[in-house]
Amino acid sequence: MKIGIYGQFYHEHSEKYIQIILDALQGSDAEVFIESQFVEMLQKHKGISTDFSKVPTFSELDASYDLFFSIGGDGTILKSVTFVRDLGIPIVGINSGRLGFLATIQKENVTQSIQEILDGDYLISERSLLSIQTDPPNKDLEPLNFALNEIAVNRKNTTSMIKVDTLVNDEFLTSYWSDGLIVATPTGSTGYSLSCGGPLIDPSTTSLVITPIAPHNLNARPLVIQDDCVIQLRVSGREDNYLVSLDSRIATLPNETVITIKKSPFTIKLVQLNDDTFVKTLREKLLWGEDKRN
Repeated sequence: MKIGIYGQFYHEHSEKYIQIILDALQGSDAEVFIESQFVEMLQKHKGISTDFSKVPTFSELDASYDLFFSIGGDGTILKSVTFVRDLGIPIVGINSGRLGFLATIQKENVTQSIQEILDGDYLISERSLLSIQTDPPNKDLEPLNFALNEIAVNRKNTTSMIKVDTLVNDEFLTSYWSDGLIVATPTGSTGYSLSCGGPLIDPSTTSLVITPIAPHNLNARPLVIQDDCVIQLRVSGREDNYLVSLDSRIATLPNETVITIKKSPFTIKLVQLNDDTFVKTLREKLLWGEDKRN
């Protein structure tokens, strides 16, 4: 078994958990490779005893990897997607951050969880992605023109609203007067879209949600559509440019650029322990069971 390890940030007091992860993996028959920049980060911290000069590293992945361990929070998983791309390598999200909707393996149970994964005792949750094309083309969006959570347009360098003309399958939907617009996958429904009033969507459903950001249209509401729909956006406003974001990656586009958003031709595989479910995650992360009447 060949395993890649990646971390984007070094969370305070997380060195002991990273050491546990490395010990658990290196105590198995797995070949362990660590992302080169993460190795440089780890070498600066004395709380880890591993001699990283003897640990093989990688800067890009190939299809020979069996698992990809993402150590951090949900943002680290979003970054991990840019490594995995369309290779089909399952991602193991180990939460050393805060909330963690995607990174569901908790640091307190990491030894047992890793052993279950190494034994093959887990499920795969297939997650859809969104792809973007622009007319005219924008080189800053290539080749990583996909997002796991959402693609969003936002105003730039202004406090004024922007207008987002929106078409679904070539049919005019509406013009949103707002701070921006989010097109989210079911995975992304628990992120930016949720904070803007969007619905929670089970990741197993075949749907997308269009959520306006602070709309001035008082009747504008989030809209759930089938994920085989093609969405086109055209933004205009008082400034010459606006922002488009693909998860945590941001680019600037000129007004009147036509954005086409559709479901990506590949999916991302997230490793899920057998006792983890979307409903359980909602209860634990959103504290739905904390009502004292329960």
